[in-house]
Amino acid sequence: MTAVASVHERGGPAPAAPLIRISEVSKAFGGVQALDRVSFEIRPGVVHGLVGANGAGKSTLIRCLAGIGLPDSGSIEVDGVVAPIASPDDATRLGLAFIHQEMSLIPGWDVLRNMALGIPPRTRFGVIDWRPTRQRAAEVAHRLGMRFALTTNVDDLSTADQWLVLIGRALMRDARMIAMDEPTASLSVEEATRLHGIVRELVAAGTAIVFVSHRLDEVSALCEDVTVFKDGRVTKRVVGEPTSKAELVRAIVGRDLEIPEHGHEPAPTGRTVLEVRGVSDGSRVRDVSLTVREGEVVGLGGLVGAGRTELVKLVYGAARATAGEVLLDGRPTGFRSPADAVRAGVGLVPEERRSEGLFLERTIDFNINVASLDSLRHSRALPLLRTTAGRRRAQEVADRVAVKAESVDVPVGSLSGGNQQKVAIARWLLEPPRLLILDEPSRGVDVGARAEVHRVVRELAARGTAVLAVSSDNEELVALCDRVLVMAEGRVTGELSGAGITEERIVSLSFARHAGDDGADDYGADDYGAGGTPA
Repeated sequence: MTAVASVHERGGPAPAAPLIRISEVSKAFGGVQALDRVSFEIRPGVVHGLVGANGAGKSTLIRCLAGIGLPDSGSIEVDGVVAPIASPDDATRLGLAFIHQEMSLIPGWDVLRNMALGIPPRTRFGVIDWRPTRQRAAEVAHRLGMRFALTTNVDDLSTADQWLVLIGRALMRDARMIAMDEPTASLSVEEATRLHGIVRELVAAGTAIVFVSHRLDEVSALCEDVTVFKDGRVTKRVVGEPTSKAELVRAIVGRDLEIPEHGHEPAPTGRTVLEVRGVSDGSRVRDVSLTVREGEVVGLGGLVGAGRTELVKLVYGAARATAGEVLLDGRPTGFRSPADAVRAGVGLVPEERRSEGLFLERTIDFNINVASLDSLRHSRALPLLRTTAGRRRAQEVADRVAVKAESVDVPVGSLSGGNQQKVAIARWLLEPPRLLILDEPSRGVDVGARAEVHRVVRELAARGTAVLAVSSDNEELVALCDRVLVMAEGRVTGELSGAGITEERIVSLSFARHAGDDGADDYGADDYGAGGTPA
């Protein structure tokens, strides 16, 4: 994420009476103290950042504000009056709106109906009066700068435009506070900049924005007030003052973390595990070639929509190539499904972990063991599993990646997003695959946990696993990878390695056109130096 102009450089709004005052709020689940005497204020017309490690208490507090769970003690005041928020309807009546990372749009519905969802009936027959509703939606769409019609199916929108629909829904309900959970996690730099602009317009009109994000650069630049959580407590409060990324990191993890400025020199590697030769899918992937060797972490960078996720789907059998071939250990794969890829020694942590990578209603134990159940069978003849052994090894790998949970017997759906991600990665620690594909490995993972995830990935590589990592976070590519291939418009525009891996070079290649598109290079004057090669 590139830097955005800081709100503090422009001068924030004058101090205002708080819209919401949270006083000594505590909440426990079983033996786990999720919130411990939390106190802070949310002011109107201010972007208020909520940051902290996964499981630190941010989501629990948001649920209390949203009426999904009452605090065990303490109080929440709205406009100076104690407001017991016992249900989501209570929150809506108070003008509080919430946009979660897993977006609550109705597939197949158009923009208008999704924006109108939850609006009380307007006629005496108990149905929505669509004429004024459509007029109100058009006004909101104009205010948000929507570049698509209200009749557009939401399935056809980009992630950034789907966020606009959800913000529009909040404004249709006259929300005075909008809480946004990881709003830029799936957005390109341009889309995130556009969202930042809309957030600033909303606060200029008096709306309070609660901005939950693990991208500390944007929190530092965008948020005037910041509250940092650690182990259920508030460890830092910033009100109307600038704060740096380093200060936020220190408050989150309790120590300074070194953030590398360039990639490290590649470690010695073995033979080629994955080879992609001139692969195309007839649409989003065009003539891509790459290799990944034993013990090597290769990153795929580029903007959202560059074709990276589509490429890895071709590799593990979720999509079919129209040209080229994919080889694993020198042999064509011919995978017809991801199950074929798993049987051949390919592991996958998908981008959409909740819908594609985890069984949310099942336990941590089940989710970790599900890819290697054969090794738990008592015998080949009987379909019986050694459940005690499975539980023990699930606990061991969960501890290795620092999953925060009371035990491996709790449902994965009850965990924070970052802890769910760690479970998805822990699955492949039991029997390390020949090739591990990570699509956005640290999305929704806090800065401290991300370092743990990177450590585990590097350990897998050191044991001989070949790793292919897709990430929209250029800082992550710098910290994690031996080599980085950057894609733009379905093609590889360049390769970086070692000290040549920097955020600036990744961004430059992300906007490059491939020479084969129009017969002329368009890389600009950037001198890539050692380890940086345009394709």
